[in-house]
Amino acid sequence: MLTGTSTQAYDDVRSNKSETNWVLLDYESDRSDKLVVTQSGAGGLPELREALDLNKASYAYVRVTYSNDKESQREKFIFVVWIGPGCKVMRKAKISVHAADVKAVLRVYSLEVAAREKDDLNEDPIVVRLRKAGGASYDGV
Repeated sequence: MLTGTSTQAYDDVRSNKSETNWVLLDYESDRSDKLVVTQSGAGGLPELREALDLNKASYAYVRVTYSNDKESQREKFIFVVWIGPGCKVMRKAKISVHAADVKAVLRVYSLEVAAREKDDLNEDPIVVRLRKAGGASYDGV
């Protein structure tokens, strides 16, 4: 279901030596269940949001960097399941099964985000969720 380039792209997002902080996996075609890396970048969630197709279902893996206070910066990873508003019914029906397979490859993440609209991937609410999931919070959030 996943290609070898998927694993390499995942490793790039996880690596401190790579500027790549997101990768997008799309189905090879409407009739295929094979996923391929279609895009990646260094522009974080805002860039990923622009890359999403409203008529597709996709998966993304994103490194999110945020500050807890003046002295610390954290990096967390999120797994995104994107189902665009124009996604076909049969594709939507297969997403939950395929998501389990994708998670076997993109396996280390702090938060899973199910996105139906691009606004579901606004950074501020996601950072709030990451802080809550991460335990210690020094700024009252």
